[in-house]
Amino acid sequence: MKTFVAKSGDVERSWYITDATDKIVGRLAVRIADTLRGKNKPQFTPHVDTGDFVVVVNAEKIKFTGNKWQDKYYHRHSGYFGGLKSVNAEEMLEKHPERILMSAVKGMLPKNRLGRKLIKKLKIYKGCDHPHEAQNPQKLEV
Repeated sequence: MKTFVAKSGDVERSWYITDATDKIVGRLAVRIADTLRGKNKPQFTPHVDTGDFVVVVNAEKIKFTGNKWQDKYYHRHSGYFGGLKSVNAEEMLEKHPERILMSAVKGMLPKNRLGRKLIKKLKIYKGCDHPHEAQNPQKLEV
């Protein structure tokens, strides 16, 4: 018996939608990362993009456990000396709530060109409106 290896042209992609209201960031991010990667499909192949598209709405209503709103920091660097910018999770929620979930999911994907391709299939929106109604997204249970 031969080992099955999926080819990128043979994969059927679905669209899923999930509501982030009162969901814990890490638990939601794990479910999204597995769906983006295609780990819930029987034809999963580690080096091929076999995953689906995921749309997340209501990103501003996400939750953290414990004191992470004050203790968790997000860092970015301009590339210049002294160019480190740090923002805690509470400030990030006010300015860019979609970046909280994006960074959590991105950290769970491979750190190579496949991971960069997979993260483009994640669409995150602040409110409940999104422009992907034409794709008929199915509900993703978390």
